[in-house]
Amino acid sequence: MDFNSIVKEQREELEIIEKQENIVSREKLEEAERALSFPNILAVLGIRRCGKSIFSYLLAKDKKFGYVNFDDERLLGTKTEDLNEILKAFYTLYNEVEFVVLDEIQNVKGWELFANRLRRTKKVILTGSNSNLLSGELATHLTGRHVDIMLFPFSFREFLKLKKFKECAAYTTQEKAQLLNLLEEYLKTGGFPEVQKFGNQILPTIYDDIITKDILLRHKIKKIEELRKLAKYLITNTAQEFTYSKTAKIVSVKHVSTISKWLNYLEEAFLVFKLERFDFKLKQQFIAPKKIYCIDLGIINTIGFKFSENKGRLMENTVAIELKRGANQQEIYYWKDYQQHEVDFIIKKGKKIQQLIQVSYANSKEEIREREIKSLIKASKELKCKNLLIITWDYEATETIQKQKIKYIPLWKWLLDIKK
Repeated sequence: MDFNSIVKEQREELEIIEKQENIVSREKLEEAERALSFPNILAVLGIRRCGKSIFSYLLAKDKKFGYVNFDDERLLGTKTEDLNEILKAFYTLYNEVEFVVLDEIQNVKGWELFANRLRRTKKVILTGSNSNLLSGELATHLTGRHVDIMLFPFSFREFLKLKKFKECAAYTTQEKAQLLNLLEEYLKTGGFPEVQKFGNQILPTIYDDIITKDILLRHKIKKIEELRKLAKYLITNTAQEFTYSKTAKIVSVKHVSTISKWLNYLEEAFLVFKLERFDFKLKQQFIAPKKIYCIDLGIINTIGFKFSENKGRLMENTVAIELKRGANQQEIYYWKDYQQHEVDFIIKKGKKIQQLIQVSYANSKEEIREREIKSLIKASKELKCKNLLIITWDYEATETIQKQKIKYIPLWKWLLDIKK
């Protein structure tokens, strides 16, 4: 195998992309650069095609670096003994190498010891489309010596950069109308970089790659149609409660444990994530229904339901993604009591409930359902939390109900103001 040619071509391809395309500076770049200032391995994890390759290239491009992407069909079947030949190719092409980028390294079995050896003399950046990338042998060798960066598809803030819309402290009526139009576009298309380049027609291909390469082939699943049915069912029911037993019947799978295992695979591939129902009793939390969310809005609109069908659920999914993106030692739950009062998001840090959030597709106070407000107030009293927020489409106010102060904020404003 001519590793020199492959390595050279892959790097040239990234250089061409940087020159010819509108590259958005990702919000996690500074955090990643800080991590690389220490002698750690940096692992950039995230769903396939969310921009990890370009992200890693931007981190290394001003340094003496070698880059190889193992998601190249020419490198299928790469063995551990081949990794040293790739390192030789770096030296042949670039003489001196300080940074090494191993893109989609999970495709090479037994890569861990090679990466561990490299980090003693190089800065090592790994990328992977599986959340368990560092849970195996490498974690044993690298206790406290690796830093994970979770990369998502574009945030709304990054999407605005791509659209060349400049954020400011105050917006005119025209700018606000433009923001709402861009938010509506974002809720339809999602944040995959390639979708912004090629359009929504590429989404089925991205989705099929994730299902096929990161789940079916990786885990050698034989019940292909059943797993595909499960993925589609969950995405169609985003922002909804589900139970393993009911889901097993719907997708015609005998064992509930199989559904649980397959859902773990979907989560490991970053396609979906679930929230637990909050309860002070862990046993109740464990047996209660979960809520499911998809990592990208474009996938929901392509595989699940259309934007026009349920804007409220898409808004809720957007908030869920953003909370997940910004999670920093905080836990995210939903809440529901026996009377079916429900609060979309409970934010907990340590032992304290920090905030309760409802999401409502509303343009005025009259459009917000009374039940949503009642549920928020009831949860506030039960969970002893006074930080109450309702995220709306385009309504902003603060009011006091039953001595509880509720803040209303439009989704676009919350997405831009949220602390990352």
